[in-house]
Amino acid sequence: MPKGQKILFLGVYGMEVVECGGALAKNILNGGESYASIMLCRETSQPQVKSAAETLGVKVSFLNFEYGTVDLSKESKVKLIKRIREIRPDIIITQDPEHSFHDLDPDRRPAMTLLLESIALASRDYALDETPGLAPHPIPTIYYMTPHHPNTVIDISQVWEKKEKAMDMLESQMEFSGKHFDEMLDLKTVEMLYPGFSKLDSYQEKGRAMHKVLDKAVHVYHGLATHGHFALAEAYRREGNFHLQELIK
Repeated sequence: MPKGQKILFLGVYGMEVVECGGALAKNILNGGESYASIMLCRETSQPQVKSAAETLGVKVSFLNFEYGTVDLSKESKVKLIKRIREIRPDIIITQDPEHSFHDLDPDRRPAMTLLLESIALASRDYALDETPGLAPHPIPTIYYMTPHHPNTVIDISQVWEKKEKAMDMLESQMEFSGKHFDEMLDLKTVEMLYPGFSKLDSYQEKGRAMHKVLDKAVHVYHGLATHGHFALAEAYRREGNFHLQELIK
């Protein structure tokens, strides 16, 4: 990753800042700046997401959209456009369009259209009165996180422990996940994945235990397991072609 990049992550939900936290933390390690703006994050969860972002070195803000009401209104677009013009990023990371349509989390589908429209409009002479002092910003390079069909992987071995520590901060999410896994998986299966799962005292502990299993599995899969060069890797899909002066290895 080139040094000194300015990356803006535009997320729908709070945990996503940790899911792509390896790339964000690696950018900081290389002398860059990493920012995150989250559309939907409950007020009670915001301190946890902020702590996770701080662990990664990411500067986070919350756009305070309401669940079930994400739309393509001018007001919604301006919230995102203002942030893009304030940060003026070289790279934007956001959710994968294909993934967003298959995922049945609420608001993902309208959020995807809103995000892409806002990125496009931020580069035009749109809503200049609503963003005084902020000039249009050319469309940056876009990477989609956790894509179904990645074309890019980032070595995050160097920041793996930092990413795991950031995930520890998301107590509400871990509790939600713990209850989900406890109800979905039978005892024999879950003990295969995480021996001792049934003896854990709380849903929060159970959620964290299963996320540790899942996190390592996903990152090893995109790294070493698929004849990769890295032990642990985050997967992305770059929008458009790579433009190179010459072929690189």
